[in-house]
Amino acid sequence: MIGNGGSSFWAVFSNSPEYCDGGADPLDRWSRRVGAQLAVELGGLAVFPFDGPPYFPFQRWAQKTGRVAPSKISMVMHTRFGLWHAYRFALALPEPTGGLAPQPDFTSPCTDCPDRPCLQACPVAAFNGESYAVDQCVDYLARDSQTACRTLGCEARRACPVDEGFTYLPQHARFHMDAFVRSQRP
Repeated sequence: MIGNGGSSFWAVFSNSPEYCDGGADPLDRWSRRVGAQLAVELGGLAVFPFDGPPYFPFQRWAQKTGRVAPSKISMVMHTRFGLWHAYRFALALPEPTGGLAPQPDFTSPCTDCPDRPCLQACPVAAFNGESYAVDQCVDYLARDSQTACRTLGCEARRACPVDEGFTYLPQHARFHMDAFVRSQRP
């Protein structure tokens, strides 16, 4: 699985032809180009989380590594990056590469988080610790494009005290929030 932690890839992506050409779905197109090139170099096949339906089970695959666990806001928590990571593609290779070995299962810090600031921070209470009211969230984001959630990224996600050093840059967060709203309200 190939992805990013924090905004580590943002400078490269935001200067890419896909980002700069004004076309639809620049991150998907960039991921497809980079993934396909890497797959050719390694003699494998790239698969993408946005291809479907049916969609590849990236979150389940990630959990099998022992490096992520569920959070209270319907995202997976990474051992190093907290909530600030994403999977862009996976490579199916003909031979094992000796990459990262699975770790013992990671226990989410959400389990022992007494205050659960993520659940308190959502301005429309879209998270209850067990489920995510997507429509409630999207209605809020679509009504006002200048809210903190829309300009800086999800307030619930930003409230999590785990690995705050990987919080997305504002322009990176805005890109994703705008894309999220467009995907829900075409």
